[in-house]
Amino acid sequence: MNPVIVTLAFPAAGAGVGLLLSWISVRLPAGPDDRPRLRWPRALAFSLAAAALGGWAAASQDLLSAALLTAVLGWMLLLIAVVDAEHFWLPDELTLPLGAVGLGAALLPGGTGLIPAAIGAVAGFVSLWLLARLYKRARGREGLGGGDPFLLAAGGAWVGWIGLPSVLLWAAASGLSLVLARLALRKSVSGQDRLPFGVFLAIGVWMTWMFGPLGLPR
Repeated sequence: MNPVIVTLAFPAAGAGVGLLLSWISVRLPAGPDDRPRLRWPRALAFSLAAAALGGWAAASQDLLSAALLTAVLGWMLLLIAVVDAEHFWLPDELTLPLGAVGLGAALLPGGTGLIPAAIGAVAGFVSLWLLARLYKRARGREGLGGGDPFLLAAGGAWVGWIGLPSVLLWAAASGLSLVLARLALRKSVSGQDRLPFGVFLAIGVWMTWMFGPLGLPR
């Protein structure tokens, strides 16, 4: 297929996908009796973001299949990040499919392989689950949401066990950047502040997928 057509098709498809994601982002958190309304600024923002991710995916990958997988990953992470940022909630309806697609992607040519992906998924879940338990025992309160281990498990399925440290480093760096930005704007920062860690994990998964594990050749 003509590379120019592919480069244009992915952002166009992303714009359409963004409309669907925007609808899901307001409908998923709503109760069964709620009738949430989708506002056009939200739909436009999702469309632009999804189009940008689609264009990035097409420009960064040589194979059409790899570009499609990258775009799907970006679109799913976008939805997950927005839902967590707005509701401090990582629903299983989003994290579990992300992990399943990641395991499927590991089986494709050029993928991480099923065993590294499976180890990454298990290690990602166990590491954050243990960290949350230790934090609660030490501080007497929740430090991580219940969905964070599932999101890191899904990320491990995509980048393999070797990519997990990079995911966490990117996540920590992005979280620290937010704190520094708040300080620069003279906003109060305390240890009691809630931060949507799923947003930072989503950034970490995306950056690790795009650029590979830190310190290792792509």
